[in-house]
Amino acid sequence: MLALVSIGSTAFAAFAWAEGPWPWEIGMQPPATPVKDRLTAFHDELLIIICLITLFVLGLLLYVIVRFRHERNAVPTRTSHNTVIEMLWTVVPVLILVIIAIPSFKLMYYMDRVPSPDMTIKVTGHQWYWTYEYPDQNGLSFDSNIIPEADLKPGQKRLLDVDNPLVVPVGTVIRIYVTGTDVIHSWFVPSFGVQEYAIVGRLNESWMDVEHPGVYYGQCNQICGINHAFMPIKIEAVSKDDFQRWLGDAKKKFAHKDEGGDAVRIAAAATQAAQPSPAGN
Repeated sequence: MLALVSIGSTAFAAFAWAEGPWPWEIGMQPPATPVKDRLTAFHDELLIIICLITLFVLGLLLYVIVRFRHERNAVPTRTSHNTVIEMLWTVVPVLILVIIAIPSFKLMYYMDRVPSPDMTIKVTGHQWYWTYEYPDQNGLSFDSNIIPEADLKPGQKRLLDVDNPLVVPVGTVIRIYVTGTDVIHSWFVPSFGVQEYAIVGRLNESWMDVEHPGVYYGQCNQICGINHAFMPIKIEAVSKDDFQRWLGDAKKKFAHKDEGGDAVRIAAAATQAAQPSPAGN
């Protein structure tokens, strides 16, 4: 029921915007938030500058190889320095770094300053699962564990799908609080451009505004123990109406969690996930 509510009216969009790693991936995942839009644009601009510098240096190297080869310079020059050239190769790199630094600092401040949030979500990292809490919804919270490979259903992604995904509305400024309970974890969602460390006793802050309905994947990207590779993140972005319907069902589903049962389930999931895969998988 929850799955139908969360993706029911956005099935096509969710399929079109299901973002996660794919085989032979060499580029970045398509952006789904304003932050990732700006990160991608800055990456592309910086890549152009780097390529131009590389081509310029390569051109100089080829020129020196040809111009000063032994056949044309049987008697080597005894020049010890050139003041103009030395000034140029000091001043020009400084100017290039300034040109790079200005948009870089603007982007850093944009990412760091959380706009007026419409809602708040608290993320807590554990060995080796996540807990999501909606403080604005009377403390609604639930655990999100990897689905063991033996329990995967057709269409589910190995090492990425979870039992309880995080559900968020599109077109909403969401403040994210991230913390931990044991070791250092890191909540990382590439398509959102969000990466925050989950540290015990510390509450780190970030934000996101998902632009497209769909399913998005991430991972803990801070080595946190033997099952570090089994801490996936799955986020379902749905319309605001679907989110309200999901909230109604979620409050009923997670209202009376059996804490003892959860602990057993968490341990079992971690143990199964840590088992080696059959040959060929």
